[in-house]
Amino acid sequence: MISKIDEIKKQALTDIETAKDSPYLEAIWRKYLGRREGKLTKILREIKDLPISQRPKIGALANKVLQEIDERINKAKNCLSFSQKGKSAKQGDITLPGEKVELGHLHPLTQMRFKVAEIFASLGFKILDGNELETEYYNFEALNIPASHPARDMWDTFFVDSPQSSLLKSKKGKYKLLLRTHTSSMQIRVMEKEKPPLRVCVIGRCFRNEATDASHEHTLYQIEGFCVDKEVSVANLIYTLRGFLSLLFEREVKVRLRPSYFPFTEPSFEMDFSCLNCQGKGCSVCGQTGWVEMLGCGMIHPKVYEAVGYATGQYSGFAFGIGLDRLVMMKNQIDDIRWLHSGDLRFIKQF
Repeated sequence: MISKIDEIKKQALTDIETAKDSPYLEAIWRKYLGRREGKLTKILREIKDLPISQRPKIGALANKVLQEIDERINKAKNCLSFSQKGKSAKQGDITLPGEKVELGHLHPLTQMRFKVAEIFASLGFKILDGNELETEYYNFEALNIPASHPARDMWDTFFVDSPQSSLLKSKKGKYKLLLRTHTSSMQIRVMEKEKPPLRVCVIGRCFRNEATDASHEHTLYQIEGFCVDKEVSVANLIYTLRGFLSLLFEREVKVRLRPSYFPFTEPSFEMDFSCLNCQGKGCSVCGQTGWVEMLGCGMIHPKVYEAVGYATGQYSGFAFGIGLDRLVMMKNQIDDIRWLHSGDLRFIKQF
């Protein structure tokens, strides 16, 4: 019986080596391993008729040969398949154009975010992101916006309504959690931990509970910058922002300040820059004024220094806030802010 099994193995391996296609290999499989007429299958059926002492040895050998023949057949099939694919490729027309592979690219908001970070880093600012989930204290109260302050209507927000996390205990008391309305909260966090001189730029996502239209979104990106040191003046603020805008728009930019109001700066300003579309002559983009409203800024309020524990009158500094989405719109002449968060590939592929 052992010699018979060896002979079957020898014949099967010879047949496999001479096979030229998959149908012939299928025939070999049926010849030796087929359920009904397979030569090795018949031997496995005859094992039950052997003496009990011989059954384990003959059975183990027969199963080992069966497995080896099956593996050789599968290996031969894979080799034939690979060979046929190679021949098919060689027979193809190499003059035909190849299949186009589309590559993705950074979203316009991300591109602008990297550009802004690069510019402010070159001006010596540290680039940070910060917490999107914030407390009332850092988002409002430490920035001189107490609960009764009417300015809170300007930053209507989303509070986190959860029994486990709705209040955060701290040395400052208990405060509700909310989605930050501006990146200005990081101004407090940084100043609590570090002492001047400070030059920081925070770029991150903010949230506001407001109706959306062509110029407003409930989710937006904001750039918050601030500088704190001794003898910092409005002149430093103007020079820094004018330099930033000139680098961003890659041309010399004229700016002007208009009085405004923000709870965390005093004095406060709105900064406009000369319309790049008409070179300041007046057009539909600037409302025929020659100027485009750009950002809010001012000198940091004494109440903010008080909240972070800085000695009164020891330091001075400026702060400013810019909408990253608005920068993308101005630089690329986009007429609706909602396009930036639409996920529409027809729009995104343009950048």
